[in-house]
Amino acid sequence: MAALIGAAHRSLIGGRNKQKRLRCTSGAFFVAGADGSAQDHRPVPSERVRVTRLKISNREARRLWLTSHGLSDAPTGPLDAMALIQGLGFVQLDTIQVVSRAHHHILWSRNQNYREPVLNTLLGKDRMIFEHFTHDASVLPMEILPMWQRQFRRMKAKVERSSWHGNALKSVDLDVILRRISDEGPLSTQDFDSKAEGPREMWQRPPHKVGLDYLWYSGQLATCHRDGFTKYYDLAERVFPEHLHQQRLEDQDQIDWLCHAALERLSFGTLGEIRKFWDATDVSEVSGWGKRASLVPVDLQAADGSWSKAVACPDIEARLRDLSEPSSRMRILNPFDPAIRDRLRIKRMFGFDYTVEMFVPAAKRQWGYYVYPLLEGTRFVGRIEVKADRAKESLDVLNHWWEPGIRTTAKRIRKLDSELDRFARLVGAKTVSWVCDRPTP
Repeated sequence: MAALIGAAHRSLIGGRNKQKRLRCTSGAFFVAGADGSAQDHRPVPSERVRVTRLKISNREARRLWLTSHGLSDAPTGPLDAMALIQGLGFVQLDTIQVVSRAHHHILWSRNQNYREPVLNTLLGKDRMIFEHFTHDASVLPMEILPMWQRQFRRMKAKVERSSWHGNALKSVDLDVILRRISDEGPLSTQDFDSKAEGPREMWQRPPHKVGLDYLWYSGQLATCHRDGFTKYYDLAERVFPEHLHQQRLEDQDQIDWLCHAALERLSFGTLGEIRKFWDATDVSEVSGWGKRASLVPVDLQAADGSWSKAVACPDIEARLRDLSEPSSRMRILNPFDPAIRDRLRIKRMFGFDYTVEMFVPAAKRQWGYYVYPLLEGTRFVGRIEVKADRAKESLDVLNHWWEPGIRTTAKRIRKLDSELDRFARLVGAKTVSWVCDRPTP
């Protein structure tokens, strides 16, 4: 799959300009040639493009943020799930299935023609994405594999340094695991039968699971496919396309690409936010990149009117000029949606104080176990707790709250009803049942 690595950025920004707005404007570009070579397409470094700070109002910041994350246009039209993943950079995986698992919900939020089997087709059949660890387990576009080689090494070293993983690895025969998979083909953890020793603890894993995880983190094994949410491991060279797997790029080129690719997708942010995007670089590495890169200094206005300093991509003024009003439809977002992953940033930008309470004891929860934010236009207008009963083909609404100052109008209720109907169709539910009181004008 010959692919221009920079093309991974095309997709989510700019409405009608989606196909050109997210191309890297500086930093490392590479073509994965048919012969496996990495052809350098780096533009000549330019001087910093701006000395005075550009001021971005809160209204502009909200619109640009939602546009950058694919949440501005109505989530309709022909489905191109691969373009969505490329535009986002990665999609977080999560085991919890209250309605639909996070990775499916995140893609559905951007195109509501998406259905759950699509992702495993991209992973297990088409080999267009791979699984690995950003800030958490995620799927990433396969074409960025050459930029991910040092992350395999970083995660390998991190696991080896871990007091929990490192000690557990002493009892694992990694050669046996590799030999079995080499001989037998893809295996899941259920195909091994080693037992953990000592008293059972919450996070304890049997030796084979520790070994599989270590080999996966280090890039020696790769996720071949999933059956439901059960992961099947195979040798990396049998999963990753050879022309991508064999590319070897300098660490500095990988660092520069990761930083630029993060900023292109964020549009603006602090160096810390850029580092946290992939969580595949260190503070000093991002700091060094920031001194070399062509960045636009900006002042961002928060929801409370205060200002903070950040940097933006070189074409930030063009992005601001191209902004249009976002769709006013209601959206049910996933708690792990990349647009709201940083809770402090969302509170600062949108004035929305959101916390995931699934790990909070029930008696101490303010809202509920798995509560979804409600986005309308550029405002978070409420929260809703819903659960799918797939056996009964029902989507059950357990609780609902409007944010302070949000009026319960008939139009807003119709928008919420329409979004619940669409959410139900994602999981094959035929009815929406209000267990709590349904809001009325």
